Amino acid sequence: MAKVIEGLYYAESHEYVRVEGEFGYIGITDYAQDQLGNVVYVDMPEVDDEVSAGEEFGAVESVKAASDLFSPVSGTVVEVNEALEDEPELINKDAFANWIIKVELADKSELENLMDAKAYEEICK
Repeated sequence: MAKVIEGLYYAESHEYVRVEGEFGYIGITDYAQDQLGNVVYVDMPEVDDEVSAGEEFGAVESVKAASDLFSPVSGTVVEVNEALEDEPELINKDAFANWIIKVELADKSELENLMDAKAYEEICK
């Protein structure tokens, strides 16, 4: 069973958001990295790019497949996880510790459209 962490927000497309104040750290879930297999490349947006809830913001490529990334929330990219440029496999080691982008949240009420850990576990079964 894939690891699911309480207190995060989850999208059906297998991204998570960890909220800290006005910021959200977005990455893919443990279930998603497990399904993809060995991650070999992460395509990330640029700092200052705008992301919109439900819209594509990048992709993760593995030896098996490429998967588009969809932002669970809207906001402005304030940081990208540069460590993933050289070591994309960090996502396989710990998907929750190795977020992909940090955004300044445009509308916190969007979080209400996402799932909690319990609901997300249900769709992973």
